Amino acid sequence: MSARAQQVVREFWRVMNSNDFEAASRCLTDDFRLHWPQSGEVVEGRSDFAAMNSAYPAAGLWTFDVRRIVGEGVQIVTEVGVSDGAVHATALTFHTVRGDLIALQREFWPDPFEAPAWRAAWVRLPRD
Repeated sequence: MSARAQQVVREFWRVMNSNDFEAASRCLTDDFRLHWPQSGEVVEGRSDFAAMNSAYPAAGLWTFDVRRIVGEGVQIVTEVGVSDGAVHATALTFHTVRGDLIALQREFWPDPFEAPAWRAAWVRLPRD
């Protein structure tokens, strides 16, 4: 099932890139749940998902760049670059696929931070 589940998740991100969040919500089950553990929020149902994303303040159209997708069975994890032109973020999303739809997402939004100076002897920073 992993190949099919990955295909379902790739389609979700493809449709998200259109910024048609109503269309993206059709990639989700009726009883879909999205958990954001860092804030404790839960989005329940595809209609709230579409409405929340449509209302989200943005500087421009959102882009979603799938950097990595891995998984086994119906459990798929994606690393996605997200940007509206002003905001540049990374979303780490754990998806549970049921049939041809996503039933659950558990999503983390890690904040970037400066590398501590004490590690300089052992690490290298990427060059731009």
